[in-house]
Amino acid sequence: MAINWIAVVPFTIVHVGAVAALFYFSWPAVFTAIVLYWVALSLGIGMGYHRLLTHRSYKVPQGVEYFLAVCGTLALEGGPLYWVTTHRIHHQFSDRSGDPHTPRDGKWWSHIVWMLVGHATKCSPEECRRYSPDLLKDPFLVWLSKNNAVPLLVLSALLLILGGLPFFLWAVCFRITANLHATWMVNSLTHFWGSRRFETHDDSRNNGFVALLSFGEGWHNNHHAHPTSARHGLAWYELDMSWLMIRFLQAIRVADRVRVAELPELTQAVKR
Repeated sequence: MAINWIAVVPFTIVHVGAVAALFYFSWPAVFTAIVLYWVALSLGIGMGYHRLLTHRSYKVPQGVEYFLAVCGTLALEGGPLYWVTTHRIHHQFSDRSGDPHTPRDGKWWSHIVWMLVGHATKCSPEECRRYSPDLLKDPFLVWLSKNNAVPLLVLSALLLILGGLPFFLWAVCFRITANLHATWMVNSLTHFWGSRRFETHDDSRNNGFVALLSFGEGWHNNHHAHPTSARHGLAWYELDMSWLMIRFLQAIRVADRVRVAELPELTQAVKR
């Protein structure tokens, strides 16, 4: 397969920048990186791209949906149309032929290599029409998918102007590198390392370490057993920060139609 330079170049830049950040330490820059890590990975990827746009686990006003989608672009994981399409394909063919990132094709393949070769970082028009027709009907999400680098470029410029090089290295390069590996661990580690509560037709596992890094996405066996559930940490001891944020939005009547797996033996949130 040919090298996918669209992925290789930016991934290389942020990883080199992450190493350089260690030589430009600044507590304000680190705190900014931590906040943006949460914004991009929990609000953007977990709540936005994954539980809202991919699985429609809950509903929010259009403005909130767009805000979460913009947050998702800050993780450097592509636009919503590509991300949603890829993840829906993953669920259809999980750990079988056709799964874009199964560890059965190699642990490093599932973690990063699958994006560095071929055309993995964009979906074909046929795949988009088949797997994400709902997103194709939304002009803003289509625009954001085509211009997904714009929010991150604007943020990078602001951080450089207002905070200088340390803020760029920590809140962009180091933070994105951490974002990426936390997400990639969901693709790789949670399909071969962890516990299985449910006998699903794939290798998905619950991994508390990955869940901690990804704000709840690591409860992956729970998710594959109940993909439309907005709550991934189904037991009281399974910390799921993204679910707690969704529950908060529900409590203040911003989110509704919240889907939660019906499991009487486990602690459940009260649904409206």
